[in-house]
Amino acid sequence: MSPSSPFTPIVSVVDFHHARGPEVEKWFGVPDGTDPAEDNDWTLLPFLALSDGAHLSIEDFSYFTLVHKSEPPRSLFGISCTRQIDASELLNKSPDVTRSAVQKAVVVITDNPSSLSTIREKQSIVTKAWFAQKDFTDCEILQGFQRSLAAGIEDQDNESDNLLSLSLREIIHTFKWQTLVLVKCLLLQPKMLFFGTQCEKVCLLQFSLLSLIPGLLRALQDCADPAMDTYGATLAKSTSLRTSDRQSLLSYMGLPLQIFGKGSLFGPYTPLQQLDTLADQNTKSYVVGSTNSLLLHQKDRYADVLVNLDDNTVSIFSTSLRSALTLSTADRRWIDFLTQTVNNTWDPQNPSRPSHMGYSGSEEFIRLQFEEYLLALLSSIKYHGYAFSHSYDSKALLTDVEGDPSLEFSSEFTTAWTQSENYKLFDRVTDSHLFDVIEPRHPCAGGLTIDDVQRRLAQQVQELHLDERWRGGREVIGKRFAEGQKRIGGFVTGVWADVEAMREAQRKKAAAAAAAAASDSTKEGAHDTTAAATNKSPVKTDAPKGNQFQRPDLSAAGAQVSAASARAGAYLSSWGAWAAEKRRTAWGSSTDTSPTEPQLERRTSELMITDLARRDPFAAAAASGTRGRNQSPEKKL
Repeated sequence: MSPSSPFTPIVSVVDFHHARGPEVEKWFGVPDGTDPAEDNDWTLLPFLALSDGAHLSIEDFSYFTLVHKSEPPRSLFGISCTRQIDASELLNKSPDVTRSAVQKAVVVITDNPSSLSTIREKQSIVTKAWFAQKDFTDCEILQGFQRSLAAGIEDQDNESDNLLSLSLREIIHTFKWQTLVLVKCLLLQPKMLFFGTQCEKVCLLQFSLLSLIPGLLRALQDCADPAMDTYGATLAKSTSLRTSDRQSLLSYMGLPLQIFGKGSLFGPYTPLQQLDTLADQNTKSYVVGSTNSLLLHQKDRYADVLVNLDDNTVSIFSTSLRSALTLSTADRRWIDFLTQTVNNTWDPQNPSRPSHMGYSGSEEFIRLQFEEYLLALLSSIKYHGYAFSHSYDSKALLTDVEGDPSLEFSSEFTTAWTQSENYKLFDRVTDSHLFDVIEPRHPCAGGLTIDDVQRRLAQQVQELHLDERWRGGREVIGKRFAEGQKRIGGFVTGVWADVEAMREAQRKKAAAAAAAAASDSTKEGAHDTTAAATNKSPVKTDAPKGNQFQRPDLSAAGAQVSAASARAGAYLSSWGAWAAEKRRTAWGSSTDTSPTEPQLERRTSELMITDLARRDPFAAAAASGTRGRNQSPEKKL
């Protein structure tokens, strides 16, 4: 329900003063001598226009809501474009400029959020051109900009839901199944906080989610203040239906669902100065955005659901809310189909359009899918109430509907939703037989199948990037394995070389020891032979030199043997004479029992040789040889 008289867009300039902080500097499109900020108590406008962290980027946009004190009060929507310039580049520098950079914001305030997308494009060009003049005293370009906005009011398309939003394809590609969780979360009206360092991205995500509820962007007249409830107070039940007219069908089905009624607040960008409103006991629910990380330290106090755009996560702090937002099998099958359709047509170079430039996976395709889902939900919840009230009469139930179709949307969710304020308003202004217009059936109704399991597993693998991690892991493992092989091969080669070197050293050492032992034995043998020859014979031989082997001197050895034989013969002769004398003296004449002459002679010879061996072994050997030759004829006899 739009106001009967449209609000003429106005333009203002917000400056950041080094001593006073942000403040409104100029207004365009208002009567002379008036200040809309004072008239409407817009004390937070400077803080809404200059968002936290805007100075970190060349250009930044913030979106916010304001209350226009008209009759009745209504919500206005503001968009701010912030830029900065070096103070040294200014042609006319005011005395208040004491810092190295000057930061200003050009603000546009309108009552139609659907026109913000068109305004943004023009506003960016105008702000850049105004800064390029390097003279902020010349505001003619801003005056012309305001006049063009006022003239284009009649050209605004109030039927469009997608003029202002972040690309729905990007949202589904990023958040996947959590996109449906966020949309269902809006229906439960909790306290939702969107956080991110990029202010425009935070704001546009909120508008995108709201645009998925058909007609909601055109019914936000109460969103700027929790105390306002004009829409709900004046909304009446639709009594007619034209199925050929989409707007008539949506209105008859109770759309849009008013999630920003009494006690609710919508603030795409909410500064810290507005935290008192969030903490007020009359503020039951809200959808707000912030770029200040201080809110993250108190997220449990200010949020039931936190959407962090810096790491693309959705955190639900309430246990009951988390249980109610658990997707059913049919829900998961439906959003998985939508996600797969977007991914199959994804073009990184142009994320907002399908790669084949067709209808499947496009922005309109996504909106139509969510519209079909919501219509099925509304029809199923109405049939649930009708079936419960006619449970005693089975004939009153639809024959082609089996069981309770609302269970396909999760019984915990439908139970929680029926307790919300927007459901109570929906139930009050809609017919009880909506299921006669739209079939009460989930778009992807049915039990869990093997295809669901396979699709779920494939999606989880894709979400966890297991294939990429495994691919990278295989490359790393292969590289490490090759390096390990090289290192182990080098180590084994080194060990083998050390073993061979040790063996070679041992062989050389053994050869040296053997050579030394052979040399020592040669020296000892030569020394013994030389000593014996020196002591027993006048014959002298040359001693060996070094380790050189000396051939034996046969002539010297023969002479030595002859000398020894001569000594032995002389000794035996003298000894034989002495023995014969003793024999005659001791035994007298011979008898038959006495030893024979040869026996006596042999015994005598043995005794002499034994005695000679103790004195001279070499002579004894020679004497033994002589004795053998002398006895040989006797042995033959």
